[in-house]
Amino acid sequence: MNDMHPHAGDTAPSGAGGSTAGRTAGNGSAPPVGELLDLAARRAVPVVRAIPGDLLTAPTPCSDYDVRALLNHLFHVVVQFRGLAEKQNADFDLVPDYVAEGDDWRERFAAATERLVAAWSEPGAEEGTTGTMDMPARTVGCMALLDLTVHVWDLARATGQEYRIGAAEVPVLRVLDESVTQMGPVARRMGLFAAPVRLPDGGAGGDGFSRLLAETGRDPLWAPRGT
Repeated sequence: MNDMHPHAGDTAPSGAGGSTAGRTAGNGSAPPVGELLDLAARRAVPVVRAIPGDLLTAPTPCSDYDVRALLNHLFHVVVQFRGLAEKQNADFDLVPDYVAEGDDWRERFAAATERLVAAWSEPGAEEGTTGTMDMPARTVGCMALLDLTVHVWDLARATGQEYRIGAAEVPVLRVLDESVTQMGPVARRMGLFAAPVRLPDGGAGGDGFSRLLAETGRDPLWAPRGT
């Protein structure tokens, strides 16, 4: 499983500017990105806080990452996408080892996530374009939302935690389903998504979150070996 966002300097996904994920809540099509990120963060922070130190080398559903590497990646996403909300450029070329910076990495992640939500909740954060890719700001915000949802599921599965989408997160799932459906083909050509995972009965019997995971190349039933 590769990163779910283009790196700084890469070409923006074709057609991103026309994505309905880029439409603001002002026309009634979707809740504000800041509100959606807040919902996702409320799920994400407890999962990260509950990760035990002795599982940092455990595998995750993202084959390119163990738990530590995925934590550092997600931490960097949170930091860099806060800047994108403020119309700054992002740099994903070098990911710092946030975990190695101190044993308080869980609380530092929580604080960084709070700042991410605050930045995307500021007036004008969703307006215009942002980053070197000059993508619609709301589309960029939805990319952060995707990482803060599915990568947290990755971490939960890798560390034996439960992660479910409840009634409160239905708006998050709705927006992400629309975003992934629209961006999926281009994202797969760019290597950002793996091929979709086929679900039993074509996914007809599965829940919406399982179908979202499958569309991003994840097996919703993934579990560490031996469990």
